[in-house]
Amino acid sequence: MSPRSAALLVLLGALWGGSFVFMRVAVPALGPVALSFARVALAAAILLAVAGAQRGFPDVRRRWRQFAVVGAVNSALPFLLFSYAAQHVTVSTLAILNATSPFFGAVVAALWLGEPLTRRKLAGLALGIAGVAVLAGWRPDAMGTAIGLAMLACLAAALCYALAGAYAKRRLADVPTFAVAAASQLFAAIALAPALPFAGIPGPVTPLVVANVVALAAASTALAYLIYF
Repeated sequence: MSPRSAALLVLLGALWGGSFVFMRVAVPALGPVALSFARVALAAAILLAVAGAQRGFPDVRRRWRQFAVVGAVNSALPFLLFSYAAQHVTVSTLAILNATSPFFGAVVAALWLGEPLTRRKLAGLALGIAGVAVLAGWRPDAMGTAIGLAMLACLAAALCYALAGAYAKRRLADVPTFAVAAASQLFAAIALAPALPFAGIPGPVTPLVVANVVALAAASTALAYLIYF
């Protein structure tokens, strides 16, 4: 790995790790649905603006079904689940449960894509989870119904990431990755939009809340996807 790639990987980890802090601040004021919609809608606007500047708009007409699946399973649903969970558990718990994504990814890849699930791979994944727990300073939350449901929501979100990754590898391998990033956020916003009229916004929407939403969308979603892809 080159120094540039290593630096980008560290930056990507920081952007995605910071998303849980941004969610924890913003979700009490906006609620899970409005926060998730604002996140993907603003990220889609940013990515499509970049695509427009580069004259590289994704061709959504030909592959809209695949984009819709990735947008719903890789963004809309997991963002909604994590936003819900952020109301009940700590940031460190969110980070640790999110770190189960590679476990689910390895299992899904083995079952769906035929990739071998070796002992060495399993040992590496376990070591990674332990490292995240140490770095995040995890402490067990007082278990209750709300916290238990929140933890299940986090695990379901991690499974969504694994399923979406395998699906994209199978169905969208021939599509430019930037197009996948931009179109998936657009379709994630479309998927969440019908729920907005039924979701209340607790408020108050302060400048601090707005700043966290912008950071969540611009840094932890749009910029993170650009670096990732």
